[in-house]
Amino acid sequence: MKTYKLFWDGKWQETEKIIDVINPYDNKPFAKVYEASIDDVNKAIDTAYNAKEKIASLTAKERGDILDKIADLIADRFDEFAETISLESGKAIKFARGEVARAIETFKFSADEARRLSGEVVPLDAAASGKNRFGYYKRYPVGVVGAITPFNFPLNLVAHKVGPAIAAGCPIVLKPATSTPITAVKLIEVILEAGFPADGINLVVGSGSTVGNAIVTSEKVAKITFTGSPEVGLQIKAKSGIKRVTLELGNNGPVIINKDADIYKALPTCVVGGFANSGQVCISVQRIYIHEDKYDEFKELYVKSVAEMGVGDQLSDNVVVGPMIDLKEAERVEQWVNEAIEQGAKVLVGGKREGSVYYPTVLENCTSDMKVVKDEVFAPVVSLFKFKDLDDAIKQVNDTKYGLQVGVFTENIKTAFYLIDRLEFGGVMVNDVPTFRVDNMPYGGVKLSGLGREGVKYAVDEMTEIRMVMFNLN
Repeated sequence: MKTYKLFWDGKWQETEKIIDVINPYDNKPFAKVYEASIDDVNKAIDTAYNAKEKIASLTAKERGDILDKIADLIADRFDEFAETISLESGKAIKFARGEVARAIETFKFSADEARRLSGEVVPLDAAASGKNRFGYYKRYPVGVVGAITPFNFPLNLVAHKVGPAIAAGCPIVLKPATSTPITAVKLIEVILEAGFPADGINLVVGSGSTVGNAIVTSEKVAKITFTGSPEVGLQIKAKSGIKRVTLELGNNGPVIINKDADIYKALPTCVVGGFANSGQVCISVQRIYIHEDKYDEFKELYVKSVAEMGVGDQLSDNVVVGPMIDLKEAERVEQWVNEAIEQGAKVLVGGKREGSVYYPTVLENCTSDMKVVKDEVFAPVVSLFKFKDLDDAIKQVNDTKYGLQVGVFTENIKTAFYLIDRLEFGGVMVNDVPTFRVDNMPYGGVKLSGLGREGVKYAVDEMTEIRMVMFNLN
């Protein structure tokens, strides 16, 4: 069994402690990785900090070429990356392949942004006191980026932090999820092979309370970009001081299916959107609100489709729902669903667990105060609701502490805009599910769903700072 090293000070590093990396399906280790101490993290931060000028001095062409090369090298190792993602995260192999394809696009988008990163002329003479003055601003890298990433997209969500940081000219300290670090190790190999300076990329693995906290509180780190739970996100915001912070947090993904919607269009996307990656996606479908005229027909078709889904070993091509990230999470979901049943919810399909696999589950008769509704279930569990009119649906959908993305299905353009203007979310997906995301769109939420925006261009903006220049021509 291979033990993977960490990376800082321009070289691969061994440490005193080793962590097992577990396949969630059989609960057996398939690899090992070294664990960083706080001293190790500080060395990684120092490496990145000392490399600031070197990374900032890379030309737009150099950064763009490196990012394009990273994309090409990932493509060369496509199957290796997909299998690694699937093994360590439990993601069904078909979705792991999709993640690799998206990561390639993310790095290509980053290459594009590297080449066009610029500023703009500011018309100072629009002000009375600006006569005979010429002004412009240019964007400069903020400095060291601390990237803290989750288990559910161990390649593409790393790419969403590393790619923009390289595009912006920032050195990076990367802390992937402790349960899924091997994909990140392989990505570092690719980044180095692509020609990015070795002191500009640093990899540390360990718990959030030690390794993550050291990154967040370091005065040498200028920017924190985090994807994970709201609880941890709030701690990061409280501890990060004046440094810039982007937080991509939770959601309890709602969908509205109006009476004028095409339910045959809504059905397949609501199935995949609810159960891909075992529902462990922050924009996964969790709540579906269906107009009372369409409810029974949609419910029958939805339950039938969910019942037919392949469940089990994530490396099997016919599996849609593999294991959850670990047994503890599967047991948590089981407890939440059982609690909902005790409170009056009805299981239409699923509702059972085998080891770390929780079967795709559809509930009805739920209420807004149940955990499976009000909190982020982050599991293959979807609840169905009826509504009488749009204002009723809007009220129910907005009744949440989250606000990342929402899906609405309607064939009426006026209805679509009515909903867009009234739904309190960072993104409204019309005739699609909240799970829709392409990697160049602005992505982020309101309320407890986070702070700032990702999507390569928007992440680059948050990893650079504006420097205003004025020439007095008098």
